[in-house]
Formats: sequence, structure tokens, C-alpha cells
Amino acid sequence: MKVKSIVTNGVLAALYIAVSALIQPFGFTQIQFRVSEMFNHLIVFNKKYLYGIILGVFLTNLFFSPMKAYDLIFGVGQSLIALLITISVSHFVKGMWARMIVNTLVFTVTMFFIALELNLAFHLPFLFTWLTTAIGEFVVMAAGMLVMYVVNKRVHFEKMV
Repeated sequence: MKVKSIVTNGVLAALYIAVSALIQPFGFTQIQFRVSEMFNHLIVFNKKYLYGIILGVFLTNLFFSPMKAYDLIFGVGQSLIALLITISVSHFVKGMWARMIVNTLVFTVTMFFIALELNLAFHLPFLFTWLTTAIGEFVVMAAGMLVMYVVNKRVHFEKMV
């Protein structure tokens, strides 16, 4: 891996952690609005961002999660699975907007992993928790599409890694 890719992914992980820290109380409940999840859309521009996103999720869960062990397994696992699905599907889906919509839907649906985690850890009702976490993820990811589009116009994400 090139030094540029390592540095870029390190900065991405740091940004994920910093944004998560700012909204910490809203990122770990049954209604999650983890704004840093918008960085998941970077995978649409270049699959090399996988490393920075996963490192950011891992370190955020390690430092801030009230249920570290669960979040390190379920949270990191959910992100990795969703990102790998998006990478796989991107071979068949053309266009940035279409890929971001697919990515948003994949992350929204895979929130069942987080609902299962919260069910196991706190005995929260699975289906209701899946609904609430999925809604929070959908809102953040949908808003993140516009943010990533606007920022990409300036910085050209596909060339940064």
C-alpha cells in the first residue's frame, strides 16, 4: 500500500473518531444518529477507503462505546459486511448517485446486526430496535449523499487514495 493511501486512511479514521466524539450521546443508543457514518459513502469513490472507515469504526467503538465488546464485534462487523456488499454490488451499478443509494440501503438494512447487538446486550425488542436504528442510519446516510457529493466536487475522492 502506498504511503499516500496509508496517510489518507489514517486521516479518515481520525475524522470518523472526531465526528463520532462530537455526537457521542446520539451514536450508541437504540436511536442512532452517528453522523460519521456518512463517511461510508467514500467506498463509492474508491474501495481503498475501506481501511480508514473500518479503523475509524473500530477505534470509535473502542474509545466511546458503553458496550465495547459487543460493539467491537457487531458494530465493526456490520460496517465491514455492508462495505463489502457495496463494493461487490458496485461492479454492477454504474454512477455515483446510484452507488450511494445502494450503499445507503445496504447500511440501512444491515442495521439488523446492531439491533441484534442491542437485543443481546440490553434485551431491547429486536424488531423495534431494528426499525429505530435503521431509520437513524438511513437519515444520516441519505443526508451524507449530498454532503459527499458537494465535498467531492472540490477534493475528488477517487484520486485521494
